[in-house]
Amino acid sequence: MKRLDERPFEIRNLFNPAFCGLILMRALCGYEEEDERGMPFSLVLLVLPLCLHKRSRDILHAGNRSYLLKLIASHPELLVGFARRTTDLLPYAFEALGFLMQMGLFTVDAHGRLKATPDCQSASKKDPLSASKRDPLRRAA
Repeated sequence: MKRLDERPFEIRNLFNPAFCGLILMRALCGYEEEDERGMPFSLVLLVLPLCLHKRSRDILHAGNRSYLLKLIASHPELLVGFARRTTDLLPYAFEALGFLMQMGLFTVDAHGRLKATPDCQSASKKDPLSASKRDPLRRAA
């Protein structure tokens, strides 16, 4: 993987570690609202391919929190190219996770589940405008 300053402008902006990290942290915090044990590592790697692909994002948004398998059953086109997108985005996901870990924004338990740190969780539950002023990911992005 090329250094950040050696990447094309578009790649550098879309896949910068702070932006991808922000997406991953929002997913971690949202997942913890449903399951306080945290998100399994394997699911974290699916977040960027689903969120950064417009068609997938639109279908997920319209699905109104349905189970992913139900959405795939009703929209099999979600799987077209999904394995390739996931593989292509793995380096950016790992880079974002490294950035988040360096910032101390999540922990990994003995079962491989990622949990947002309490400071990050409380900032995301408060009003979004004031949270963005304190959110280190927003400042870095």
